[in-house]
Amino acid sequence: MQKYLIKEGHLVDPSSGIDDKMDILIADNKIVKVSENISEDDISAVEADIINASGKVIMPGFIDLHVHLREPGFEYKETIMTGANAAARGGVTTICPMPNTNPVIDSPARVKDLLERAKDAPVNVLPIGAITLGQKGADIADIAGMKEAGAVAISEDGKSVMNSWLFSQALHYAADAGIPVFSHCEDGSLVNGGVINYGDKSKEFGLPGITNAVEDVIVARDIILAKEAGCRLHLCHCSTSDSAALVEMAHKQKLPITAEVCPHHFTMSDDEIIEDDGRFKMNPPLRSRSDVDALKNALRDGIIEVISTDHAPHSTEEKAQSMLKAPFGVVGLETSFALGYTILVKEGYLTLTQLVEKISTNPAKVIGIDKGSLKEGKIADLVIADIDSEYEIDSSKFASKGKNTPFNGMKVYGKIEKTFVSGKIVYDCADEDNY
Repeated sequence: MQKYLIKEGHLVDPSSGIDDKMDILIADNKIVKVSENISEDDISAVEADIINASGKVIMPGFIDLHVHLREPGFEYKETIMTGANAAARGGVTTICPMPNTNPVIDSPARVKDLLERAKDAPVNVLPIGAITLGQKGADIADIAGMKEAGAVAISEDGKSVMNSWLFSQALHYAADAGIPVFSHCEDGSLVNGGVINYGDKSKEFGLPGITNAVEDVIVARDIILAKEAGCRLHLCHCSTSDSAALVEMAHKQKLPITAEVCPHHFTMSDDEIIEDDGRFKMNPPLRSRSDVDALKNALRDGIIEVISTDHAPHSTEEKAQSMLKAPFGVVGLETSFALGYTILVKEGYLTLTQLVEKISTNPAKVIGIDKGSLKEGKIADLVIADIDSEYEIDSSKFASKGKNTPFNGMKVYGKIEKTFVSGKIVYDCADEDNY
């Protein structure tokens, strides 16, 4: 295997408490040595390729617990390979695809099929299985069997299991199997055709609105049911101030409940929607400025522990419509770190170490994998980034098939320069022109 000696970089690794200039030696897929100065003459570093990371930061590879890869069934939107390439470009070394494909990932055989499809992907692909067969909300899937086949969580993402008794039973099965449940948190009966946050903008554009209660009702229900079942619950794409308050309440009761927020929800409010255009349509919708501020404060205060993208690619034709007709969804794998660094770190809500915790260390803990760390002996999944140079987001250069982002043209900091997975360089910005 190729050896790499990364010199003079600033290592940020929450798992080891390191936030300082360090050299890193990679060999045989692993972190062999971390030290203030590793000489090229060190016997273990002989014949290593030298990478000068002076002025750059080195972080454990990012882990995205919430992506939609669309394969099988919707490959015109995204494939496992294009989604994995997008992840590598964004510094994401592990992705967890949701099961709402066609067919739905709702059995051990389909979990195994997805893993087989992903075997040549440049990043780690860890499937999430469905809660019910076909995501129809009627019959509980083989939860224990899917875990045995390689699923790291179960979810009905794209919708909630609206039958509370059925969902409660699934939580009990998941607790017995020792697998977390990822909750979508949307009361479908309250959506009522809504396509945008209920407020001034929905009125301005004459569009049906989605109230905060659509999310908050299910957040409260799922916390209560998970408490009763003794199940690990992870709340997906939290977007409201009351969601954050409910999570804080759960933490005070020391319940095994975690939550995530997406970059679009802490970066943009519905005030910034400039026109009735599909690129601004996502689920949950962009919320009010007070909700955005509450989410940033919840990240700062450790109430929300994880940042995930809910990467949801669609074709250009699908998104180039009114919000009434366009599908919900925004891509995020290639912009997540830059938005997090620009909005949260540069604005003083988080330190860089805290940001890395929320995009790497904590997600690894949620699904119980031995990643999110650059300690000696760990698998060499890592990222080198330039956090000092400003650049402009250009969706035309995305590796994802989906170009549907409201952030095209936004100037940000946090350019990913190199991404390593199992000691191999899977992305190098030097291979791109004008990035």
